[in-house]
Amino acid sequence: MKALFIGGTGTIGAAVSQKFLEAGGELFLFNRGTRNSLFSGKITEIRGDINREEEAAEKIGNRSFDVVVDFITFTPSQIERDYRLFNGRAAQYIAFGSASAYQKPLENYLITESTPLSNPYWEYARNKIACEDLLLRLYREQGFPITIVRPSHTYDERSVPVGVHGKNGSWQVVKRMIEEKPVIIHGDGTSLWAITHARDAAKGFVGLMGNMRALGEAVNLTSGEALTWNQIYRSIARALGVELKAVHIASQFLAQVGPYNFKGGLLGDKAHSAVFDPAKLARLVPDFIPSVRFEQGVRSTVDYVRARSELQREDPQFDRWCDTVIASQARALEEAKNIMESS
Repeated sequence: MKALFIGGTGTIGAAVSQKFLEAGGELFLFNRGTRNSLFSGKITEIRGDINREEEAAEKIGNRSFDVVVDFITFTPSQIERDYRLFNGRAAQYIAFGSASAYQKPLENYLITESTPLSNPYWEYARNKIACEDLLLRLYREQGFPITIVRPSHTYDERSVPVGVHGKNGSWQVVKRMIEEKPVIIHGDGTSLWAITHARDAAKGFVGLMGNMRALGEAVNLTSGEALTWNQIYRSIARALGVELKAVHIASQFLAQVGPYNFKGGLLGDKAHSAVFDPAKLARLVPDFIPSVRFEQGVRSTVDYVRARSELQREDPQFDRWCDTVIASQARALEEAKNIMESS
């Protein structure tokens, strides 16, 4: 199978690229080349910026592909660009939706591909919905052979997955745990969250490539594992060998006081339970069997990150913000307690 990946070296992309190569695929990577050394000698590189459409068309030339995958489409205009570049030159075009696009709040706890797409809290999710609407029109009206995948929270060895973090990623949360400082968990920590290791996501994804039964379909790309946020943080603490000192703070409050995109990332995503029905992926890819439980995967991730200083991006501003928010809640609780005791 001959495939062109646009991007292909991010959290999901790198795992899919590796799995596709292991399966004997012929892989072309169109990107800026910053992490292509992961696959040195195994790929055909096309260096460039896909957003420069004329230049991209020139570099792709007259090649055709069994599958084109764009890992970095976020707006309908980017979908329109890909349609101009690849219509008639790809037997299958796979685009990334997002599980964050699903209805918030949910009417039914179990999320299937037919769950309505509606997210009033997060522009990112609304753009993904608009991309899907356009893709389905192109499929129905123009015969553009699309497949949409909707991943949920996917992690790899380079970043420990947490719910509340700053602009530099999750390391500062990990650092707070190591230093035995309290960490913030949104809500009461009991909502369920689907979490998938990139290697497992790659198994399902590669099974959809070249799969003609997947044309015109949207498919959830998750392992089926769902944990509470309390369980997720406890697993991270165990992997670090420390005691978890959790402070639970309402998501609504965090969305109001956070200098980060907590409204979208929390109220539009992580504050809600996310449990996915894996039936459709299992039907399309019968041999898809996830094998990396979070308790195992996060240990490998923690070890990997702790061994590499370049992945330890500190965030002093976020650290101070955490201290301030935690102290503010503690003061409010103490003042409320004093009022009740004095009445």
